[in-house]
Amino acid sequence: MNTPARLIAVEGIDGCGKSTQALRIGKKIDALVTREPGGTKLGQQLRELLLSPDHDPISLRSEVLLMIADRAEHVESVIRPALLRGQHVVTDRYAGSTFAYQGSGRGVDFDALKMLNHWGSDGVTPDLSILFDLPVSVAIARRKDAKTDRVESMDVSFHERVRHGFLTLAHNDPQHWAIVDASQSLEAVSKDVDDILAERLGLSL
Repeated sequence: MNTPARLIAVEGIDGCGKSTQALRIGKKIDALVTREPGGTKLGQQLRELLLSPDHDPISLRSEVLLMIADRAEHVESVIRPALLRGQHVVTDRYAGSTFAYQGSGRGVDFDALKMLNHWGSDGVTPDLSILFDLPVSVAIARRKDAKTDRVESMDVSFHERVRHGFLTLAHNDPQHWAIVDASQSLEAVSKDVDDILAERLGLSL
């Protein structure tokens, strides 16, 4: 019996290793690998506006609406078409990041975010969100030599709030979330991911 097309979101603070795992999972299960923001032509422009330190700061409401606009275009032109043709999709960030970064990190009302996300995503939700959890101090050390964008360069307390937000989301919805200890070796993290995908979605990597 063929496994139905699945939408898998990989989530976590910057430096947790989720992007590496997104590519690995995508290759293993022949999935379309995409990202937010930036998974479409419009999304690439929005990503530049949202994250580049070279642009003037934007208001918080504008930031949220641009994130939702990115998701709407992403779902309409990339995610839903792939799922409808029977292809798995792995997205590097999805709604969980909106709730963690703009909600927990930036203090935006969660009810407002829920309403906007439901409308922007047209109700498309991940079959599973995998949180790669890592202490903020470790994540910062991992990317100490990398160029940082506007969000990555925010203070430690912001990233602590974001991490707490992710963990709260995962603990409150264990049916749709799984947590991986991202402080382990790459091999151990990969094994945990493979076990989770096999157990939760019936996917063999």
